Amino acid sequence: MRSTEAVLEVRGVHAVYGDKEVLHNIFCHFPEKRVTAIMGPSGCGKSTLVKILNRTLELTPGAKVIAGTVLYHERDIYDRQSLPMDIRKRIGIIHQRPVPFPMPILDNVLFGANFHGLLNGMSPREYAEFYLDKVGLLEEIKDRLGDPASKLSGGQQQRLCLARTLANQPEVILMDEPCSAIDPVSTQRIEALISELKKEYAIIVVTHNMNQARRISDQAVFIFGGRIIEAGDTAQLFKEPKTELAQSFVSGLIG
Repeated sequence: MRSTEAVLEVRGVHAVYGDKEVLHNIFCHFPEKRVTAIMGPSGCGKSTLVKILNRTLELTPGAKVIAGTVLYHERDIYDRQSLPMDIRKRIGIIHQRPVPFPMPILDNVLFGANFHGLLNGMSPREYAEFYLDKVGLLEEIKDRLGDPASKLSGGQQQRLCLARTLANQPEVILMDEPCSAIDPVSTQRIEALISELKKEYAIIVVTHNMNQARRISDQAVFIFGGRIIEAGDTAQLFKEPKTELAQSFVSGLIG
């Protein structure tokens, strides 16, 4: 599965929720400027793996990595010198349900960028508009930037959250079931954005939707019962899965 440089690499990771092991001996890598789909049935560990990649798992009480390493450009993001806030800036995350902050649209986009000092002489409005335009939202809301973000539709809120993440200037974008809580038209827009954004970012998408994985991803990781069963080129994995479990999943027999 290694054809281009890995931005993120997971080596022998085990993770637990309390006394229960939820990920076992995970090895995988995520290349730059590619879309990787993490697939598997509900409860298999997909979201846990994604949260491990930018140290948001540790925000859940009782959840932690107990073994292994996660490397970002060969540096262990769990070592003592790695600051969680810095990791989460470089490796942004979009959640299953949109999470706009309780503030105006403009301030939502600028929230992290102001904290990290990223405007570099641009006016706040100019900076925010750049990223709103990048996610195809600016023309829809350019006269409403002072309105509360809660007034946007669900699909617009998800694109706002994506603009807010991009405004932090990450290198990797994690998406945990980003289309599961939005309508089909908004889903098409998000998928189109993913295809465009991979020209600049490494993108990792958790999805239970096999058709979506086929449409948007270059490589795929299939997880079952907290273990990676198969990983590789997406088209190849769907065409000729190497394991019975993967065959059952892509055939719709499990999941």
